[in-house]
Amino acid sequence: MTAIRLLLVDDDPLVRAGLSFMLGGADDVEIVGEAADGAEVEALVDRTRPDVVLMDIRMPAVDGLTATERLRARPDAPQVVVLTTFHADEQVLRALRAGAAGFVLKDTPPSEILAAVRRVAAGDPVLSPTVTRQLVRQALGGAADTRRSRARARMAVLNEREREVAVAVGRGLANAEIATGLYLSVATVKTHVSRVLAKLGLNNRVQIALLVYDAGLLEEDPGER
Repeated sequence: MTAIRLLLVDDDPLVRAGLSFMLGGADDVEIVGEAADGAEVEALVDRTRPDVVLMDIRMPAVDGLTATERLRARPDAPQVVVLTTFHADEQVLRALRAGAAGFVLKDTPPSEILAAVRRVAAGDPVLSPTVTRQLVRQALGGAADTRRSRARARMAVLNEREREVAVAVGRGLANAEIATGLYLSVATVKTHVSRVLAKLGLNNRVQIALLVYDAGLLEEDPGER
């Protein structure tokens, strides 16, 4: 089994040491490097070729948001999981829009952080639909109407089936669940997801979910009203 190559980025040396101790002990994870600031990230990525970057959002020189935007703009970019102390924060939302595959709170139990790293390395986002809605509601505020019209204009490039798949992704459904609900094969669903990403200029399922929500295509769960 090939180990997941993990890069740790946090300005607090104690946090880095704790994460290295907790995650480096897993048989399927290899800590390939550590950085104390976002300014160091790109050079370290070039040297160490990580699969996943665990990225602190707040750092003194170059923050995690900027570092994430720079990384995800590169070809063959590693996946990024944002580390934060807040459930719903505008910077977290911006990092997700920039291409981060999800976020974990700094007080998350070690086993859950490890599970998040494994999920992201396997291509699955670390973000529930409920958390997505919380982030959008709390971070966007008065810009919601403008963002909705822009999101709907972007979604207009999708055909009917691609739109259905995008909405299902926005609901947090896995490919197998989407396939069952839309009477498609899993392979066909994967093809549609790839086409949605390409047509919308996105690079992961979290960004699809955010755009679908922005466009007003998700109904609220009755229990949340």
